[in-house]
Amino acid sequence: MRLILQRVSSASVRVEGETIASIGVGILVLVGVEKGDGAKQVTRAADKLLHLRIFEDDEGRMNRDLLQAGGSLLVVSQFTLAGSLAKGRRPSFGTAEVPERAEPLIHRLVEELRRHGASVETGRFRSKMEVRLVNDGPVTFILDLEPEKQRPA
Repeated sequence: MRLILQRVSSASVRVEGETIASIGVGILVLVGVEKGDGAKQVTRAADKLLHLRIFEDDEGRMNRDLLQAGGSLLVVSQFTLAGSLAKGRRPSFGTAEVPERAEPLIHRLVEELRRHGASVETGRFRSKMEVRLVNDGPVTFILDLEPEKQRPA
């Protein structure tokens, strides 16, 4: 699972000209689900998103986590994060999970975040989305959570 985390002062998602989700201060999370991802990656991602100290304290240091800062999350599925640009000129998506397996993992991540008290908005799975954000800082991190190793059949 690959996640791009952007600390934002605001972010929103539009589908077919309609704003379907928006947040103020918080984290925009772009999520790419890879083959082999499962509950373990979801749990680790949720823990990291909730407790990562990337919000400034009164002294301007990154010392507060999302909940301490009173922030929200905007979680957007983005399968292209599982793509590879290693060969040729066209991205390869051989490691991207199929939508039927990826979508439940995105939903599980959102549910786990909400269960821990986070305010979470989402994009719309398998839709062409326009994501708008004001990156605060700018502050952007990449979180790679290795998928489970595939066992031979």
